[in-house]
Amino acid sequence: MSANTSRQPPRAGRLPSDTGQATPSADSAHVAGTRAAIDTSGRPPRRFWSARRIPAALAALLSAAAIGLLLYDVVSVRAGQSAMRWRRRLAEELSTRPLDDIWMIVGAALAMTLGLWLFILAVTPGRRRLLPMRQPTGTPGTQEVRAGLDRRAAALILRDRAMQVPGVQSAQVAVGHRKIKARAQAHFRDLEEVRTDLNHTLGEAVTGLGLTRPPTLSVHVRRPKKG
Repeated sequence: MSANTSRQPPRAGRLPSDTGQATPSADSAHVAGTRAAIDTSGRPPRRFWSARRIPAALAALLSAAAIGLLLYDVVSVRAGQSAMRWRRRLAEELSTRPLDDIWMIVGAALAMTLGLWLFILAVTPGRRRLLPMRQPTGTPGTQEVRAGLDRRAAALILRDRAMQVPGVQSAQVAVGHRKIKARAQAHFRDLEEVRTDLNHTLGEAVTGLGLTRPPTLSVHVRRPKKG
């Protein structure tokens, strides 16, 4: 029997062996699609709102005490007793003092300041130490999960990454909601080279934090003081 050395034509559904490529399977396509869905962020989540427990408790206690005292006095008057002295004095002062009196102005300023403070607490989210993180899509149950990163933890991560850059002797990082300020001291290498490496390294680190709105990065490099 003689050996047949002729190349057989490729069968249907197979690629020739000399192409060096393989068709992607359905499983690999599904994994790639799932990974892309996880890495793609959905609608940006809102900032975390503080419960304001202490201001709410103080406002509730003061309001309850004032309303309770006034209600007790009204019930006493309805029962045939005389009104309390503070209520009669307050009514007399309000009816006799002019509007340009110093105590009237001070009282109005205090009331306006208190109302403005309560209004600011009501319309601002608070909890400025937390930075909202992106929500992944394509995974069941992730829409109900909210993640946040503490600004001090983010600053420590970025500082550690900055210390890995060759030439950096010390680094300080301040993380805000809109801007990240990084200050480093380089004891060797050119300052421009160190600044370029820091911009690249810290830029990748900020992207890796997964924040909803990554703050802008500001890098300053200088030589350490002598002596």
